[in-house]
Amino acid sequence: MKNLIFVFIIIGLTTTCFAQDESNEFEVTLDDVEVLDTNYNYLNAIGYDNAAIPVKLLAQKAATFDLEFSNCIKVDYEKQEYYVQFKIPEGEILVVYDSEGEIIRTSEMFIDISLPLAVSNAIVRKYPGWKISNDIYSVSYVKSVELNKIYKLFIEKTNTGKRVIMVDENGKFL
Repeated sequence: MKNLIFVFIIIGLTTTCFAQDESNEFEVTLDDVEVLDTNYNYLNAIGYDNAAIPVKLLAQKAATFDLEFSNCIKVDYEKQEYYVQFKIPEGEILVVYDSEGEIIRTSEMFIDISLPLAVSNAIVRKYPGWKISNDIYSVSYVKSVELNKIYKLFIEKTNTGKRVIMVDENGKFL
């Protein structure tokens, strides 16, 4: 039994000695990695940092989408435009990419998402006592053109009825 323990100790020490041997070093070279940030302008334009969670989810998918392995719903070879649709239960985005994978334009619609504070405050000030029953958030993005964000709100009040109002992202009534 003593011999067996002694053998295990010797084996343990010799293997750690070989592990420390500098002759076992070798160099590994990795392929170059290309970081693509072609659609950061889109994420900045839509206000990605302050967006509701479903909007962030689909916007991130759209911004990082790789056309090389895609199933486009439509391709316009003459204009070199690729149409891709992203869907979740809360909404959808139709994105048009160029041949380089950059977003040219989008059409987005989301249902019953959390509203920005400016929109909620505007409703409370103008319609005290009213409740927002539903909302539809739509965004139209076109590269190098002003972004269009609109909230279509369905509000209701007991004994008064229902109304449909349109508000922009800053709480301005349209």
